[in-house]
Amino acid sequence: MKSLQELLGVEYPIVQGGMANIATHKLAAAVSEAGGLGLIGAGGWDVDKVRFEIRETKKKTNKVFGVNIMLMSPHAEAISDMVIEEEVKVITTGAGNPGIYMKKWKDAGIIVIPVVPSVALAKRMARAGADALVVEGTEAGGHIGELTTFTLVPQVRDAVDLPIIAAGGIADHRGFDAAVCLGAQGVQIGTVLLASEECPIHINYKNSVVKAKDTSTVVTGRGTGAPVRVIKNKMSRRYMELTKTGEVELKELEELTLGSLRKAVFEGDMEGGSIMAGQSAGLVKSVRPVKEILDHIFKESRVYKGQLK
Repeated sequence: MKSLQELLGVEYPIVQGGMANIATHKLAAAVSEAGGLGLIGAGGWDVDKVRFEIRETKKKTNKVFGVNIMLMSPHAEAISDMVIEEEVKVITTGAGNPGIYMKKWKDAGIIVIPVVPSVALAKRMARAGADALVVEGTEAGGHIGELTTFTLVPQVRDAVDLPIIAAGGIADHRGFDAAVCLGAQGVQIGTVLLASEECPIHINYKNSVVKAKDTSTVVTGRGTGAPVRVIKNKMSRRYMELTKTGEVELKELEELTLGSLRKAVFEGDMEGGSIMAGQSAGLVKSVRPVKEILDHIFKESRVYKGQLK
C-alpha cells in the first residue's frame, strides 16, 4: 500500500477539510504550500464559481490541491465534468455516493477519496474503485454521522485495504498520533484551520472557535435526519427547542437556518449564524498561520519522528 505522501504527492499526510463557503482558493493554496493537501469546498457553488476558485488556486501554488464535491448539490454533475477539464488532481466527495462519476474520474487519472461515516459505505467505495477514504467521526464539525472517530477508524481499517485518512476531533499532534495508532495513514483537519490567518471567514467566527471549550458544540437536526455540529448560540438553542416538541414543521426549521452558515462566515453573526465547528475547538487556543499549524503537528508528532511503531 502506498503512503499518503506518495499517493498525493505531498510533504505531510494531512488533508484540509472541504468546508462549504470557507474552503476557498485562499485556504486551499495556503494548505498546499504548507505541505498538506488543500481542498476547494464546492458546497452549493455553481460550476463557474468552482472553476474560478480552481484557477485562482493555481495562481497561488504549483503544488497539488483538490476539490471537495458535495454530491447533493444540484451542480454536482456539471462540476464532475469541469474538474476533468481543469485537470484537478484529487477529488474528495461528501453527502452521497460518487459511483456514477467514478469511472470518468479514474479514466482522467484523478485520485478519488470519498468521505465515509460507516463501514458499509467504506466497503462500497472500495469496490467502486476509490483510491483512499476519509473516515469521519461524529466529533467533526458540520454534517456528521453517528460513530466516533475512535471506534470507526479501526473498523474501517479491518474492512478495506485502502489508505485511510481519519477525520473528526483532530487538531494537533496527539490526534494525529492516535489516528495512526488506530490504523490511519493520515488525517483530515478542519476546525483548527478555521482559526488560521489565511482562512477567509469573519474574525468573529475565528474568535468563537478560539474561545470554545470542550462543551461548546451541539448537534442540531438529529431528529430530522440531517445532524450538524455547531458551536452553541441563540440560533442553535432555538433549533433545539423547536425540534424538542416534535410538532414543528420542516418549513419553520428551514426558515430558521436559511443562509445561516453565510451569516456566520461573511457577516460575523454569532447569534443568528450557524457556527460549524467540531469538538476539537476546545483545543484551539489562538489564530495562527496555516504553515505554523501544520509544522507544529509534525514537529511534535512522535509517530512522524519515528518514536512510536
